[in-house]
Amino acid sequence: MSTVKSPPQHGFPHSELHARHERARIAMTTAKLDALVVTTPQNIRYFSGFETQFWESPTRPWYLIVPRDGDVIAVWPEVGKPALLASTPVGDVRSWSAPTPADDGVSLMAKTLKGLARKSGRIGWELGREMLVRAPRIDVDAMAKASGLEFADGSPTIWGLRMVKSEAEIARIGVACRIASDAFDDVPKLISRSDTTRTAERKLRIRLMEKGADHVPFIATAIGAGGYAQIIAGPGDAAMKEGDVLFFDVGCTYDGYFCDFDRNFAVGKISDAAKRAHAACWQATEAGIAAARPGVRFADVFAAMAKVLTDAGSIGNNVGRMGHGLGLHLTEPPSFMAGAPDVLAPNMVVTIEPAIEYAPGKMLVHEENIVIRDGAPEVLTKRAPREMAVIGG
Repeated sequence: MSTVKSPPQHGFPHSELHARHERARIAMTTAKLDALVVTTPQNIRYFSGFETQFWESPTRPWYLIVPRDGDVIAVWPEVGKPALLASTPVGDVRSWSAPTPADDGVSLMAKTLKGLARKSGRIGWELGREMLVRAPRIDVDAMAKASGLEFADGSPTIWGLRMVKSEAEIARIGVACRIASDAFDDVPKLISRSDTTRTAERKLRIRLMEKGADHVPFIATAIGAGGYAQIIAGPGDAAMKEGDVLFFDVGCTYDGYFCDFDRNFAVGKISDAAKRAHAACWQATEAGIAAARPGVRFADVFAAMAKVLTDAGSIGNNVGRMGHGLGLHLTEPPSFMAGAPDVLAPNMVVTIEPAIEYAPGKMLVHEENIVIRDGAPEVLTKRAPREMAVIGG
């Protein structure tokens, strides 16, 4: 488990952010991009340190430009300018009175992009897998036409930067993992069999906040006799029954960075088949952790986990992968899946997440969060017990 003893202060020093900008400039040179434009909260936060709950309002577009040459530029609604200047190293802020539907930053963005130093005439945007542009498509098309520049896919460059974490980023993920690990330890006493999954989840959410989580954007809750059929839905109002397995998958954040791991709890006495499936998942997790070394393909780590589960009699896995990257998003690339060509590198933070379907509609999942290091990985989560903790109340 993470050795972080006390949480780091919120917010990154400007030196960390400037280092990200420099790495981005090097990556843009390789990708033949004159700039990256980011519009989503996570990418804006990555390059500027800016955080606001105002992201919940989709009314205004926000643009942060990371040029290959020169300082970062924000093309920003006026309402956000004071907060940006007060909390980030971004000094060049070009704003307009938003919302202005007739021209919501379009002409200002086109003018700004045209003024950038040109080497390739290509601007990278969040166009690829696991990315999106948080601005009207019609406006982005208008900017491209007015600027005369090629808008290209910048997501491989962005993910190339974000997949390998700094020690400061790892520290924050470690805090989130420790918070959730401690909260999971409390579940057998916190929750009783008189709870529904809805009241149980509410108790866990409160406990995560009490332990120090900034936000709890994600809790998936499932329950079923000896296992469950899905792992993405929310809670319900049915009572727990003897022999059920209660599943929580938690993504809480500290200073913007997620943990993402689950735990299974037995409601009274569970079946021997469920116990064997749980043991197989635990062993597959061990195999995944043991295989996760620098230079190893994601596909090979997947294969190591899949072999344990197949040998244990798994009849399937509807998840499609057995883990993924982790950071400012709950799930980030790459994925541990068959055929994945990506290769593990030091300071990647990933989840190890084997899943077994041992009978129709009966599934069990394990998940831990690790950092790839030279040699054995560092496990950030408190390892799940070999046998399920029991909710007996």
